[in-house]
Amino acid sequence: MRRIGYVMTLLVVGMLLAGCADRGGTAGTASAPPVPPASGTTSSAPADPPDPARLIGSWTVAEADEDEGSILRLAPHDAQVFGRCGIRRGDWRADANGLFVAGLYGFPGPDEAEGCAPATDPTSHWLSQVTGFRSDGDSRILVDDQGDQIARLLPGARPTAGPDLAQSEVEPPVVTDEVRRSLAPAAKLPSALVPPARAALTGRWVPIGGRAPKAYVELGADGGWSGSDGCNGQGGRWVAGPAGALLATTGPSTEIGCANVPVGSWLGATRRAGLDGEVLVLLDAVGGETGRLRRG
Repeated sequence: MRRIGYVMTLLVVGMLLAGCADRGGTAGTASAPPVPPASGTTSSAPADPPDPARLIGSWTVAEADEDEGSILRLAPHDAQVFGRCGIRRGDWRADANGLFVAGLYGFPGPDEAEGCAPATDPTSHWLSQVTGFRSDGDSRILVDDQGDQIARLLPGARPTAGPDLAQSEVEPPVVTDEVRRSLAPAAKLPSALVPPARAALTGRWVPIGGRAPKAYVELGADGGWSGSDGCNGQGGRWVAGPAGALLATTGPSTEIGCANVPVGSWLGATRRAGLDGEVLVLLDAVGGETGRLRRG
């Protein structure tokens, strides 16, 4: 009888301990391991990687300080802004780092709208601040060098042709395989070159060789550049990014014949830049050198 009582006591104690343990598990103690979230239940989807080809199209400009309601048409080889004061033409560049730069150069026809004075700089202030882009659903967000939004581009805009504009210049731009290849990520900077900080790029540079003593490029801290091939002035806008990324637009130029160095063409073809000591080496999309410059 004593043995039976002893066994019964052990059973009762075991049941009591099991009950306590069960109550502790349902109380949500701090020692309980967290439950991982189920797959696909994150609070926000990851951002799409930057794809410059997705910028091609006709967009309504929204949430911008200027040109609100205007149309920005980005075709593979040019940019246009259709606004109240006329049509401005220009150039743009973008890459897979999310860099973006655009420069506008003038009006194709007379500027007759009331209150529209001739523009000394056709690139609007808001557009000159843009150095990058990202996607937000069907919209594209243009941002400054701090990542702050400058404008939102809304899809589906439809510019109209006029007396100074052919119908082909307002139709939706087409993204071909050739265009996609031209916007593919650039070759990496060679290990022998040092990627420069943006501040190290600003200032005056002259081509190495001395064939055209008056040739130069001046990269401004405001994102504009000016220069000469030795006898023809030129300019545009530029932006720099990680791993030596460098993009520049080029504007129109005179065509005076002389012994020149095409520094504007060098910049327009450049996708990366690196320092070889004190020499700035410009590289195209496949890693070929477009030119070398030194401080001057």
